[in-house]
Amino acid sequence: MGSTIPCDVAIVGGGLAGGLIALALHSRRPDLDVRIIEAAPHLGGDHVWSFFGSDVDAADRWLVAPLVVHDWTGYDVAFPDLARPIAATYHSVTSERLHAVLRAQLPERAFLLGRKVLAVSATAVVLADGDRIAAKGVIDCRGPGDLSVLDLGWQKFLGQELLLHHPHGKPIPTVMDATVAQIDGYRFVYCLPFADDRMFVEDTYYSDTPQIDRAALGTRIAAYAAGRGWLVDSVMRTEAGVLPITLGGDFETYWRSSGAHVAKAGMRAGLFQPTTGYSLPDAVRLAVALAGQSDLSGKALARFTHDYARAAWKRGAFYRMLSAMMFRAGDPAERWRIIERFYRLDPTLITRFYAGRSSLKDKMRILTGKPPVPVRSAIRVLRTTAWR
Repeated sequence: MGSTIPCDVAIVGGGLAGGLIALALHSRRPDLDVRIIEAAPHLGGDHVWSFFGSDVDAADRWLVAPLVVHDWTGYDVAFPDLARPIAATYHSVTSERLHAVLRAQLPERAFLLGRKVLAVSATAVVLADGDRIAAKGVIDCRGPGDLSVLDLGWQKFLGQELLLHHPHGKPIPTVMDATVAQIDGYRFVYCLPFADDRMFVEDTYYSDTPQIDRAALGTRIAAYAAGRGWLVDSVMRTEAGVLPITLGGDFETYWRSSGAHVAKAGMRAGLFQPTTGYSLPDAVRLAVALAGQSDLSGKALARFTHDYARAAWKRGAFYRMLSAMMFRAGDPAERWRIIERFYRLDPTLITRFYAGRSSLKDKMRILTGKPPVPVRSAIRVLRTTAWR
């Protein structure tokens, strides 16, 4: 028979959302006994998370600042009919840094790594080895719930960190290079200069399907590097991922799909930007908000995270409508035209968009002018459930 491990807060899942909550609680409430339960032997998975400086409020930067490993003061984009530098701060966080910061800041007892979870309730976690966590409150951060209940497109990617034989000479990231062949929907290449001789290159698709042909994408990355004259000495690391792009659906159905009365965070709570799939800005906001709560009981946490995520879902209606227009109103091979038109707009509008904080004026500006999709198709999409 296993043992019972008591604690104040049990965080199930040691990825970005769970890690940020643990750091925020430990910083603001060092008296709490916080435990992180993670099936893998290390925290954070194998990812690079990037964000614009405007994605995180100045008052919240204390939480994410120790995790940042790369900073830039601008980035550029490239399309068939547009090439543009944009002055905006940009930052990258890695799984390795998240793991290191968590291990340095939290006590050893906080980590239950390599532990498979069988069941979760508002106040308990049952482990496969027979142990049981008895917590005052549990927060489930184990990735998405049942995505089949939502209407989705997909952003899928393969990224490789390349060690180059010579310096690449590129000082800022390329957030989107859509001058590449358009395959499987809207395709672009994303480049982060990690050092003079290291470049992270990601081949990305806004696709109707979530399947990834890793071999094909790896070949395309090699061809992209060769086309820029980059002689690759080695591939230092590879990551692949699939992010949901939300076109419509019902929040309550999604929430219930992973337990109606358990607190949730991150993708499991539906906290990701509907048109990009990115979750870091929402993960920071929720972690800070949770650290400010006085009642961390299971019932209170479930109620708070549900209401928080529900409000975020309502704010995302405009972005779901745009996603639906991209995926439903035009030819997949022509999706790049929508993004190119967007990148002709004011840089401050662009940064507010990525942060999920578009003003009414921003929304009107995005929708006005000559549409990059057929008008009849756009009207048909506007009549769908994307606004729910």
